[in-house]
Amino acid sequence: QVQLVESGGGLVQAGGSLRLSCEVVGRPLSSCAMGWFRQAPGKEREFVSAINRSGGPTNYAASVKGRFTISRDNAKNTVYLQMNSLKPEDTAVYYCAADRFSLTAAARSSAYNYWGQGTQVTVSS
Repeated sequence: QVQLVESGGGLVQAGGSLRLSCEVVGRPLSSCAMGWFRQAPGKEREFVSAINRSGGPTNYAASVKGRFTISRDNAKNTVYLQMNSLKPEDTAVYYCAADRFSLTAAARSSAYNYWGQGTQVTVSS
């Protein structure tokens, strides 16, 4: 059974930074492209960032490009999302997801087969 265990969320002031982690349990991370999504209250889940299996080409939503960085450590079976210059509009539950089929970093949620439980990120103004 595959599990994605997220950590690193919390409360931070605008302009601050957080690093989210997502450990994949039960499957080699190297076999999956990985993505991060978020869902704010009253809104649909939206794509944040993705990275392919080898850590090569990455993909970012326009709203986070230049502020967020996705990375992966296949040896630790963990993917990260470094979030800098946080804004109140970044407040959401952040989910990591694993795509076991695609070779590229997909932005559509339907490409992903496994999802974490989510971690809350709150940015105060």
